Amino acid sequence: QVQLVESGGGLVQAGGSLRVSCAASGRTFSSYTMAWFRQAPGKEREFVAGITRSAGNTYYADSVKGRFTISRDNARNTVYLQMNSLKPEDTAVYYCAARVGGGVYARPLEYNYWGQGTQVTVAS
Repeated sequence: QVQLVESGGGLVQAGGSLRVSCAASGRTFSSYTMAWFRQAPGKEREFVAGITRSAGNTYYADSVKGRFTISRDNARNTVYLQMNSLKPEDTAVYYCAARVGGGVYARPLEYNYWGQGTQVTVAS
């Protein structure tokens, strides 16, 4: 089992940057596929970005491609989401998720563990 704790959210002006982090407990972090999802008020949780266990492959939602970068540091049991050129529509609670085994999937049901979320607010 793994516990996930997000940090780094906050308020930023449109066009600005923010990096959110997700620290995982346990000694098997490198065995999990990791992803970031987000959920805005009144909307469903949506896939933002995912990264394979070895960090060899990354995947992004079309809405963030070219602006966001997911990375992981298996030695530090941490996954990051660097967000640049932020837009007001990026405002949401951002969740870190871990999936046992390989493969990055966009469906939340494919992930076994979730963090509590961190709020990102982009002001126009």
